[in-house]
Amino acid sequence: MAVYTEVGFDAAAALFSHLGLGRLTDLQGIKSGIENTNYYAGTERGQWVLTLFERLTRAELPYYLHLMRHLAAAGIPVPAPQADGAGELLHELSGKPAAVTTRLPGSHRLVPTPTHCVQVGAMLARMHLAGASFALQQPHLRGLAWWRETVPVVLPHLQHSQPAQAVLLQEELRFHEQWAGSAAGQALPRGPIHADLFRDNVMFDDTAGDDRLCGFFDFYFAGTDALLFDVAVCVNDWCSDLDTGRLDEVRAAAFVAAYAAVRPLTAAERRLMPALLRAAAFRFWLSRLWDWHLPRRAALLAPKDPGHFERVLRERIATPWHPET
Repeated sequence: MAVYTEVGFDAAAALFSHLGLGRLTDLQGIKSGIENTNYYAGTERGQWVLTLFERLTRAELPYYLHLMRHLAAAGIPVPAPQADGAGELLHELSGKPAAVTTRLPGSHRLVPTPTHCVQVGAMLARMHLAGASFALQQPHLRGLAWWRETVPVVLPHLQHSQPAQAVLLQEELRFHEQWAGSAAGQALPRGPIHADLFRDNVMFDDTAGDDRLCGFFDFYFAGTDALLFDVAVCVNDWCSDLDTGRLDEVRAAAFVAAYAAVRPLTAAERRLMPALLRAAAFRFWLSRLWDWHLPRRAALLAPKDPGHFERVLRERIATPWHPET
């Protein structure tokens, strides 16, 4: 959620007026994230998020917007895309496809406790169950096919300066091709996944007392893939030490138990958990290497350090973790 495309106040105001959302009173660029241009917007009718899509195509975008609308209708707390008078969720601004969604209340919990993990795990399972009735399908665009395409692009930047990283990158790609192509890998339950549900993509609110989860957002990496991959992405972020990458097994056990209480894991999912934890770490290490070595220009953009997910990956290889049966 960097700013690649500068949006003028008057142009944004015209879009909000077209959508019947009231007079625009405030527009502020969001510097976090790296994929799309995002602004917080305020109108007389409420608080919104304006997104201009920088990489995703018009053909790909309906999947994300309709998925959010489907989940919101099922009672999952996610941003609701705003339609125009013709019912269209996808708009155009400054020559880019754009969307306006409701802005979730609350704030991030960047130092999560087991209690936070329990809430996220249970809500993720509810989201997966709600997604089972979603009619559209679209491949997870940062899944295995993208890894195969991207490893050869990143490798030349590592082979001379970081040979150990180059070896690890190639070995991990082979490992993930093997399990994904196995009978067990093919049999994993699949459906719409968020694929990027980090601590900064979840909101909590404590105004009524104890922390209460009040929303998941940023669905623009979502796609159809193994549901366990979504669990692994969350465990790697919500249940890891940020300095070392080591897994906090108390938080991990709490997260997975809460998830499984809503959507029980299959025997194959429990068995393949170590492989999926490696896959989730590999995906974000690879994408951060890509962003680091082949950056795009953007106002407010700060590429994220790939080193964190290299540490997470090496930890998951050295210390495989299975949830309790």
